Amino acid sequence: MQRLHHDQPIPEALRGAVLALGNFDGFHLGHQAVVSRAIALGFHMRRPVIVATFDPHPVRYFKPDVPPFRLTTLDQRQELFAHAGADAMLVFEFGPDLAATSAEEFVTEILAGRGLSAASVAISPAPFRGVLPLPISSLRAASPALRNPLNRNRAVPLTYDQFRYAFANAVDEDQAQRLYEQYSVPTPGEPLFQAAAANLNPWTEAKVDTKNPDRGPMLIVAGGKDHTVPVVISKASFKQEEENPAVTEFQQFDDRGHALTIDDNWQEVAETALKFVGRFAS
Repeated sequence: MQRLHHDQPIPEALRGAVLALGNFDGFHLGHQAVVSRAIALGFHMRRPVIVATFDPHPVRYFKPDVPPFRLTTLDQRQELFAHAGADAMLVFEFGPDLAATSAEEFVTEILAGRGLSAASVAISPAPFRGVLPLPISSLRAASPALRNPLNRNRAVPLTYDQFRYAFANAVDEDQAQRLYEQYSVPTPGEPLFQAAAANLNPWTEAKVDTKNPDRGPMLIVAGGKDHTVPVVISKASFKQEEENPAVTEFQQFDDRGHALTIDDNWQEVAETALKFVGRFAS
């Protein structure tokens, strides 16, 4: 089994691999289920399988005063992953640089941008530097976090009315209430502040190398009634990504809001995504 470091090039034989991402310390039954599913998918798609882990544990960075706790060393994890049937272990060294990486940059630059994806699907993607539209509805949807600068370092909850506007505006009242009860949890405010200031902050974390030749094919999906990431933002992101030499496509679901991946018609979005990925991963 190969051991890879996250800042090293991915070998050609492992590009487009199925990736299981987690810490996987101890490799308990839940971890094994995730990795087993990845290995089964890799076998079905005839692709290699990479298990990614973090070292040191992210807690060591965010809470350095907490006594260190680790069930398995990297060598032990590598042995466990190999025994499970994986082809390689990818180690993310968790420090200041990785901690400062936005979620979008992590996916586009560190994963897809290094050849780890056969194809990518971005559903209602958050704006990054260079995406200029900032509609009023987006500001209103993000206002529960943005109205207080201290929320940058907090987890911010939504009231039902706030969730209804930002996520569930395109479904009926009963479904909106059910989605709120099932899916609404406090979430970090920092990504919203990063996205809102992406074109004002020269050092923004919300940046994407849209011309990266290793990005691979990408589909951008938008909801026509999305208040949080309106179509105008998704289309502006598409225009930026179109500069990439790889295939870039756009799909709009006219009657869907920001809850398009969790509402009662989520299968329509999933099937569209799978159909796109299948064109390049089969």
